[in-house]
Amino acid sequence: MHIAFVASEGVPFSKTGGLADVVGALPRALAALGHQVTVYLPRYRQTKLTEPAVAVPSITIPFDDKYRFASVVSGGSQSGVRFYFVDFPEYFERDALYGTPAGDYPDNAERFALFSRAVLEATKILGVPQVFHCHDWQSALVPVLLRTVYAEDPAFREVGTVFTIHNMGYQGLFPPETLPLLMLPWDLFTMSKMEFFGQVNFLKGALTYSDYVTTVSRKYSQEIQTAEYGFGLEGVLRDRAGTVTGILNGVDYEEWSPQMDKFITAKYSPQDLAGKALCKMDLLTAFGMSNADPKVPVIGIVSRFAAQKGFDLIAQIMDRLAREEMTVVALGAGDKRYEEMFVRLNKQFPNKIAVKVAYDNAIAHKIEAGSDMFLMPSKYEPCGLNQIYSLKYGTVPIVRATGGLDDTIEPWDARTGKGTGFKFTEYNGEVLLLTIKQALQAFRDQTSWQVLMRNGMNKDFSWNASAREYGKIYERVRQARSVTPVLEKVLA
Repeated sequence: MHIAFVASEGVPFSKTGGLADVVGALPRALAALGHQVTVYLPRYRQTKLTEPAVAVPSITIPFDDKYRFASVVSGGSQSGVRFYFVDFPEYFERDALYGTPAGDYPDNAERFALFSRAVLEATKILGVPQVFHCHDWQSALVPVLLRTVYAEDPAFREVGTVFTIHNMGYQGLFPPETLPLLMLPWDLFTMSKMEFFGQVNFLKGALTYSDYVTTVSRKYSQEIQTAEYGFGLEGVLRDRAGTVTGILNGVDYEEWSPQMDKFITAKYSPQDLAGKALCKMDLLTAFGMSNADPKVPVIGIVSRFAAQKGFDLIAQIMDRLAREEMTVVALGAGDKRYEEMFVRLNKQFPNKIAVKVAYDNAIAHKIEAGSDMFLMPSKYEPCGLNQIYSLKYGTVPIVRATGGLDDTIEPWDARTGKGTGFKFTEYNGEVLLLTIKQALQAFRDQTSWQVLMRNGMNKDFSWNASAREYGKIYERVRQARSVTPVLEKVLA
């Protein structure tokens, strides 16, 4: 089957978060199963192409003020997956993908509307897929356009759409006048389509018009149908419950494995854990703590510094946690108050708490390999990848039981020797502190702890199983769309 991925970022070409990892890895896994997979991405300033070639020299995109003319560049093939890039420098030749520290780019609606239309037009030349697989609000107009503006286009009559929600918190909200600017019909501005409290909601449009909706873990697919996690769209999802499912993200073990990691100082495996101690010393040195006692447990954090990631809870307990026999190393950036909190704590407890306010892939790998525990107390977490990386590195996760964190981490039971980590349910700083103390207590029994480490290291969260599940969804969508045009003709 031919599947076309449409997304705003994907490794190794562009990245701000986990979406890029999925778009980089899932197509490869699908291609390995025999599918024909094409990936469409914007061509950003950070997109580095070795031998770019123009695939479509000009595509006309209508706006209400004037036409814009984009091109499509081929990025070649990798692991059986073909990559194409929508090239329009005025919109994509910028320092960042979505905005500046001051906020989102004000023309994001136009940027990603142009991207979506260009993809649809490009496929008429480069190959119309049987299924478009779209990701997050930036590609949400693809299913909207297919069922409205392009509804009579014979090229797309039997083409299906799958839409994946990576984070319900980002929806693409714009003022009503966005619709005529993008040459979209005004009848989309209704409660049953794209209207959302007086604004146009791109994500809502995709949830309304896609054939199938997926999200990135089983638990999260259930949570987003509730008021607590649905961000106002829970009713739309409940109405479509029969076509909403959760498929857990996989991870790329070629990049994230202590047996092959190019960023760590020593390799190790479940059979031979000796290298992990060397990685721990290397990590402490990287954070300026080379004199620290290697027997003291290290708690690692790699995260965007934001309340969603549980940093409001961390802020409540860090002064007390610093009194425990442990060390915290944190890597990340985000909300200024949490960046400043870690800098303050580092000055207050220089031998206990260290931080690097940055995004640094090499250091992230060192934290996964050198830490004894990994902290992810998220308020909500659609899937989460770092807790899965941590398992493979024998770095025991401490997580809140939400979304993919709940799906992937099994509570440790020292009596039976079963489980892979520690988790808590109530979103509360005191409960978080208690759970960390339980992990620190368990660490003291190193024989038992190594059983816990190996339990996690032996788990397999590779993309193979997830890709097969997506393959089943694509087949359902393809069969449904092949019947729909026949029914439409009969009804007409």
